[in-house]
Amino acid sequence: MLHAAPGRSTSEDPPVIVTDASDSSTAAMARVSAEPLCFPSGGRGLFAWLHSPARPDASGIGVVICKPFGNEALCSHRTVRVLAETVADLGIPALRFDYAGTGDSAELDPSSDQIHAWVSDIVAASSELQRLTGVQRVCLVGFRLGAALAALAALQCDHIGGLVLCAPVVSGRRYLRELRTTRLASLIAAGESALAADGSLEVSGHRISPASVAALAGIDLTTLAFPPASRMLIIDRDDLPAARSWSDDLTRSGVRADYLTLPGFVRMLMIAPQFAVVPQAIVAAASQWLLGVNQCSAMPQPSENRSAPVKPGPAVLELPGQSGERNTMIRERTVTFGEDVELFGIATEPPHGEPRRRAVILLNTGADLHIGVGRMNVSLARSWARQGYLGLRMDLAGIGDSPTRPGRPLDEVFPPSALKDIAHALEFIRTSYGISDVTLVGLCSGAYHALRAAVANLPVTRILMVNPENFFWKEGSKLEELQLAEVVRNPVIYRQRFLSLGAWRRVLSGEVNVWRVVKVYFFRPLLALESKLRDLARWLQIRLPNDHGWELQHIDSRALRIVFVFARGEPGIDLLHIEAGSSIRHLGERCRVHIIDGADHTFSKKSSQAVLEQILSDELFAKQPRLAAATRAGAGDSCVERTR
Repeated sequence: MLHAAPGRSTSEDPPVIVTDASDSSTAAMARVSAEPLCFPSGGRGLFAWLHSPARPDASGIGVVICKPFGNEALCSHRTVRVLAETVADLGIPALRFDYAGTGDSAELDPSSDQIHAWVSDIVAASSELQRLTGVQRVCLVGFRLGAALAALAALQCDHIGGLVLCAPVVSGRRYLRELRTTRLASLIAAGESALAADGSLEVSGHRISPASVAALAGIDLTTLAFPPASRMLIIDRDDLPAARSWSDDLTRSGVRADYLTLPGFVRMLMIAPQFAVVPQAIVAAASQWLLGVNQCSAMPQPSENRSAPVKPGPAVLELPGQSGERNTMIRERTVTFGEDVELFGIATEPPHGEPRRRAVILLNTGADLHIGVGRMNVSLARSWARQGYLGLRMDLAGIGDSPTRPGRPLDEVFPPSALKDIAHALEFIRTSYGISDVTLVGLCSGAYHALRAAVANLPVTRILMVNPENFFWKEGSKLEELQLAEVVRNPVIYRQRFLSLGAWRRVLSGEVNVWRVVKVYFFRPLLALESKLRDLARWLQIRLPNDHGWELQHIDSRALRIVFVFARGEPGIDLLHIEAGSSIRHLGERCRVHIIDGADHTFSKKSSQAVLEQILSDELFAKQPRLAAATRAGAGDSCVERTR
């Protein structure tokens, strides 16, 4: 039960996808359908999902969910989706969407005021929900910065029936200090010392323009001239509550304000998606509060005031091409494919009439949804489409917006069905677009899946692998096992990480088994011997289990282009040399290895992303292997390495 502060209250069609179940609500989710769609805002197209109840009722309310910013949006994707499904199961239509310049939506001018644009996007989303469902009133649910944006948007609408603000950013100045602290910590970790000279701010690959920094600095919800809504629920962090005083002020001003502190924000917003946990208490509190508002709002309305629901149009975005002319436009559309489950993807189509038939599939990184870290997959797909390539950024089953196979866990990074999912994607591209020249691109676990697809003889032309941390995976293993590889392959880097505060938190919480780490470290010299023995076995034509060198030779025999790209210091570099041995040298120019200085594992900095995109583009477009102006580094003549 919520304990409320005293106060007063006033009164081509896209496919339909049955969404998968959250941890404890399988039956409930089966009663909810979700449709991808696009709608306009300020001349830009925004991507969204409409979650509809089995029995929609336009006499109640609808809900628009306002995401947090940057990496927090990536980490909380599962929670936002579960909340939308839960609300819809209660009979309330819900819309979740991507702001301009984020997620799958159209781009935003880098110099524009993102805060102003995103507030306008929320207003447009609430109007779109009314148009699609016919509801008279809309409740906004916001997380972190999305909560502040929702409060500002509510001031511009006369149809907002309530606000749910989760860990709201009450003070923009305080939020900026947090972002700058995070940015400074990343610079120090990378050995850098300069912040952006133009006044912009980049955090985890997401840029905030100077105009947006200024707009953020001016946000202070406690100084609003009048309350953003007459009925509000504020769910504060239990570890760092920041909105209690504002909630009390709202109550004194006559707002019916419910205030709660609940756990779960850190593991929802600030943990990588494969480790993130949906905060069931927060989802339950928000959905039950919305149900109460819906029941109060569900009263007969005059028929002339009620809008008839409208079926969403095709989920298609038209985006500028290379020259900006109409005949060079590229298009993005949502697609589904597969047999036992309907996998979700977004196809970025090259300009109409493109004669070359080439495609790229961009795979998930960890449990990140299809947009990729720092929205990198979106940038790559759109850039390559302008160069004539069809781009498909897809979600493996159980990740992002693809449903989970029965009996499998959510957000499974190395699912045994990954090869089946990739095979379905290849078949979809062949049958729908007539393309057989397909390249697989993946970072970390995505690189692993690209390698496995090539080894399994799936019909691909190239594999571009970025920062793979492992080349073999045994079902039942834990992701924490990859930490052991870091110790074995690159102990210096690991010691540096082990001295960090975050590493000690993982140790003390039991996430890292220190004893096993120590044991594996002392066995490191044996791995060099193992590499020599594997070389000898290959020379004697004896195939050993888990022989990465043999696999690369097998891939090469099929005339596939093999490309590795690593950030300097990645454990995968040593792993490649140890497990592949002399095979790398024998393949020579046919197996290319690039090493990028100044990048982290996920290429979270825009400058690193630009270098990575250039390397991947060069390799994608290359017709014949080229050795031009490359600098040998690292292992000398043991492989063809290029440093950027």
